[in-house]
Amino acid sequence: MIDPKLLRTDPDRVRRSQKARGESVALVDEALAADEARRSSISAFETARAEQKSLGARIAKASGDEKAALLARTKELSGRVKALQAEADEADAAYTEVVKQFGNIVFEDVPAGGEDDLYVIDEVGSPRDFAAEGIEVKDHLDLGEGIGAIDMERGAKVSGSRFYFLTGPGALLEFALIQFALTKALAWGLTPMIPPALVNPEAMDGTGFLGQAADDVYYLERDNQYLVGTAEVPLAAYHSGEILDASELPIRLAGFSPAYRREAGSYGKDTRGIFRVHWFDKFEMFTYCRPEDAVAEHQRLLEQEKEFITALGIPFQVLDVASGDLGASAARKYDCYGWVPSQGRYREITSTSNCTQFQARRLGIRMRDGKTIEHVATLNGTLCAMSRMILMILENYQQADGSVVVPEVLRPYLGGQEVFEAR
Repeated sequence: MIDPKLLRTDPDRVRRSQKARGESVALVDEALAADEARRSSISAFETARAEQKSLGARIAKASGDEKAALLARTKELSGRVKALQAEADEADAAYTEVVKQFGNIVFEDVPAGGEDDLYVIDEVGSPRDFAAEGIEVKDHLDLGEGIGAIDMERGAKVSGSRFYFLTGPGALLEFALIQFALTKALAWGLTPMIPPALVNPEAMDGTGFLGQAADDVYYLERDNQYLVGTAEVPLAAYHSGEILDASELPIRLAGFSPAYRREAGSYGKDTRGIFRVHWFDKFEMFTYCRPEDAVAEHQRLLEQEKEFITALGIPFQVLDVASGDLGASAARKYDCYGWVPSQGRYREITSTSNCTQFQARRLGIRMRDGKTIEHVATLNGTLCAMSRMILMILENYQQADGSVVVPEVLRPYLGGQEVFEAR
């Protein structure tokens, strides 16, 4: 949720953010009107309530006609106070409903544009020249089936389209990636977490996933619960409704969980293989910190993502995500795109978002620093999305005979195995 003070004091800033997102600028005026109605109704209620309280003291000292008049006024006020309180509650609810439609305030130096506007700010590693090696490039599915790592056919039989089995080398790669990611997380001082993958509506809404992303979420109507699309949701809600001691910040977590996504709107896109699927496992980094430390923390998360991908030997680019492609909670987001040889282009494998105080306001997460209490900042970053990283390894480490070399950093977790041979 955006800062209500910013809405009142600098509505033009909110308008610029809405325009950058490609969302309704008129919503700002609607929110201002709702805020004025809310404050007016609260003021009327508090004035009547104050009079009601003062009458109680006067009645105790009055007698005769004066007391009768005061009692009559008290009775009259009682009904009015109840009505004004109901109006104030209704106006407050209406205001909240409008304000919850805003995405986070986009940083003003975020590049403009949408999903197709790719702003590359860094490039690490160089793609292999397979032609020079005399290798005819195969895609990850052909490679995965060739070494017995992926079974899409039985995944579809058991669960439907965009589901899969990781078998043999595929499962081993995921287990190795999990261990490597955990090793890195511990070295970086992150606390490992295994959070629930099923959450209540308050957690999903509080993290901003029931707005523009609602169609992509799996909802269990019978239980009124949601399957998470990322561990960000339960990690963010972990401290919901709490006041943290500022001296304990930053709190840095690494949560491992399955991720479920409907992939709404992706019909016909990436239907082959395991790039865009309905379920995958993922390590997610998450930070609670002081608001003034959020920008530096965002850079820290990005550097950790870059370190992880570099260690695996995957060529990649870093993108400063355009304003119109930001999720509702993000004020800025960086994506890392790994090289896919079979497609001859880079594709997204990680992202990290600075959510400033947006999620903390919705979830009621604050910090106490001396006598001051304010909302914390929250940030998230992908450590490893398993299916996409396995895809990257298969394609970038393929050999002419269909075998796949194991990245050196993963070999200790595979008993020293260096190659997955084609069957």
